[in-house]
Amino acid sequence: MDSIEHRMVTVNGITMHVAEKGKGGPVVLFLHGFPETWFAWRHQILASAALGYHAVAPDLRGYGDTDAPPSAASYSCFHAVGDLIGLIDLLGVEQVFLVAHDWGALIGWYLCLFRPDRVKAFVCLTVPFRPRHPKMKPVETMRAYFGDDYYICRFQEHGAIEAEIANYDTAEVLKKILADRKPGPPCLPKGSPFGKTTDAPLPLPTWISEDDVKHFAQNFEKNGFTGGLNYYRALDLNWELTAPWTGAQVKVPVKFVVGDLDMTYTTPGVKEYVHNGGFKKDVPLLEDVVVMEGVGHFINQERAEEINAHIHDFIKKF
Repeated sequence: MDSIEHRMVTVNGITMHVAEKGKGGPVVLFLHGFPETWFAWRHQILASAALGYHAVAPDLRGYGDTDAPPSAASYSCFHAVGDLIGLIDLLGVEQVFLVAHDWGALIGWYLCLFRPDRVKAFVCLTVPFRPRHPKMKPVETMRAYFGDDYYICRFQEHGAIEAEIANYDTAEVLKKILADRKPGPPCLPKGSPFGKTTDAPLPLPTWISEDDVKHFAQNFEKNGFTGGLNYYRALDLNWELTAPWTGAQVKVPVKFVVGDLDMTYTTPGVKEYVHNGGFKKDVPLLEDVVVMEGVGHFINQERAEEINAHIHDFIKKF
């Protein structure tokens, strides 16, 4: 990790922290998800740089050492994509290879939708494209299908879930999220969203160490979870803002990789969309869908070497 360089840059009116390695080669831009930071890509940064690429992994707005505006309205898809365009411009390149996971994948889809001219190819992990429904706002739709305890619904009220998280040790919350392999839509019961506070500490999966969890936990202990949660709070705003793109296709070459135990993939309707033609219709340059057996949501950390190979095998074609 010591060979990874760090710098602060100004993009789109905010100060952003960037981790990078391997300057000089084609840029591979890595976008992390929730609740993570650039550190989620530690294995991929080293592997990509070793292959001659310039690996770049920012802390997205609201995370780590990047600025965290307080208002959820500052976390729209246009803000997030604006940050990335500013970063790509600052890197001095016309196009990047994009690799993204979880919320980073959602932002990645918006980047490909709004500015396909800046992306050579996209390796998307865990979250497929989500076409805009012209008549149904996302949060009320999720509440209707999955109930008030569905995690995205629980994240909507500013400060509420933060107050509940504060009852737990931050590292234990992160362990519960990282280790979760329960299929289907995740729910967080009010009062005990992550189990009883007296529960015994969770054993860690083999693919992440106590030091790794500590690294993530220190960031969230310092900055809180509000920045990351604000992306969820801007979902309905994104729906309103993206009305002009209703029915639009994503026209960037894509490889999609997901674990068969992933909570997103096992949510009702997602497998059907991915495999029955909907995904390919919306993303006509979708070249490959890979479903990895026995793998959960945090796929780039759990199966780092395999994901490194999937990334390189795809982007080397372009």
